[in-house]
Amino acid sequence: MTSRPRLATDVNYVNGLAALALFAVMAYVFFMAELGQPAGFPDGSIVASIGYAMFNMVDQAAIEAESFLVAFIIIALVLDAALDGAVTLARREGDDSVVTALTDGGRRLAGRGDDTDEATGPDGGED
Repeated sequence: MTSRPRLATDVNYVNGLAALALFAVMAYVFFMAELGQPAGFPDGSIVASIGYAMFNMVDQAAIEAESFLVAFIIIALVLDAALDGAVTLARREGDDSVVTALTDGGRRLAGRGDDTDEATGPDGGED
């Protein structure tokens, strides 16, 4: 038989009071901050300006921006290294075959390559 949950009364209230105090301080800072009027964007395509900034063609952008070419190249190199690492980890150690997503638990599929039994032929049928 399952009993219903009971409210724990023997707990330490310091953590809850600390969270409440932190919330009060952050709410005070937020409400007392002087925020300027929203400026918006000038006329022009924001998406095109982001594209120009990404490839260091900021002189063609309608909206001023800084160049993101270095960040774009660094992200491309990191993603390339991640892809190379994934391919390296997917290789089997004994032979140079690649484990595919269609295998069951890392075992090869029947009829693939040279892993056929002597009882079966190369096409998977009986000899």
